[in-house]
Formats: sequence, structure tokens, C-alpha cells
Amino acid sequence: MAEHAFALVDGTFPAFLAGDLLVKPAEQDWERRDYYALRRAVFSDEQQLLAQDKDEKDFQAIAIVAVTHHCGMPEQVIGAVRIYQAEPGLWYGGRLCVERAYRRHATIGKALVNEAVSRAIDLGCQTFLATVQQANEAYFHSLHWDSLEPLELLGQAHCLMRARLACYPFMPRQVALAPRQAGRP
Repeated sequence: MAEHAFALVDGTFPAFLAGDLLVKPAEQDWERRDYYALRRAVFSDEQQLLAQDKDEKDFQAIAIVAVTHHCGMPEQVIGAVRIYQAEPGLWYGGRLCVERAYRRHATIGKALVNEAVSRAIDLGCQTFLATVQQANEAYFHSLHWDSLEPLELLGQAHCLMRARLACYPFMPRQVALAPRQAGRP
């Protein structure tokens, strides 16, 4: 995490990370803009998986964002995922990502997956699938998902997975981040 030095104070301070989080569909223009910017930063710039992150699924997808709040005011999109219906009752999730500075909070990814699957259920989902990078397969098992079959996409190992709908929602749909323990050397 970045540290900042201040001229009038001896010492450094870590960058401020908000503790209040709301996971919801992107409604405001700034939320949609930041949703796509975060996806591009993770999948195109950081992982170099996709030259262009947007695709035809985005025209029908519901964009879900994790938005930090400070003093009750929305501040920043720090997480994103999309859901879409492929056919009646069959829904897909994808493009799950979290801002690098917030990845140490395991709650954000869980909250995004919880909201994505729960919202799809609210809209008539009977089966919810996602193509998950193999490195994240065990994480999804911990969120009540089953592996269906291995796949190779974009030259990388992935797995087609299915959510166990009876387990959702498995946590509240509005959450606050637990404060991180600050270690002293």
C-alpha cells in the first residue's frame, strides 16, 4: 500500500481506505464509468488477458459495483462483476474484480458474488454459471460453487463453475469492511 510523507509531521501515513461498502447495481454515470475503468485496469492492464475488456455481453449485462462510502457519501468503485441471462432461467456471472488496494479485504469479493447470485435469483435464475480462472477455483468452492469442467480460454486455464443457489444469499447484501489489524514493527 502506498505511504505518504507529510512536511509538517515526522513519519508516514498509509493511504486512507474507506470502511463502509455498498454492493449494488451501477446506476449513476460515474459508477458505470468507474466500473469499466476498474475492469480495464484489472483484465487489460494488470493481467493482460484481454486487449479490449468490453464485449457483446455488456449490452445485456447488469453491472454490479462495490462502492466505498466516507461519512455516508459514495466515494469510489472498488469492485465489479456483471451478470446476464443467457436464456430463461440460465444466468452467467463474470469479470469479477477488486481494486488492488482493497484485495486484502476478503469481504469485497464475497459480497460481489453474494449480490450477483442473489440478484439473479431475484430475477428468476434457476442455474447460475461462471467461467473462473483456475487460480480462483478454490475461492469459489468456499463461496458454495461446484466445478463442472476445466476449460482453456485466452491461453489460460479456467473452470466452468455453478453456484449452489440454495446457499444464497449467504451473507447480508450490505456490508461494512472489518478494520485491518495494523502491525507495529
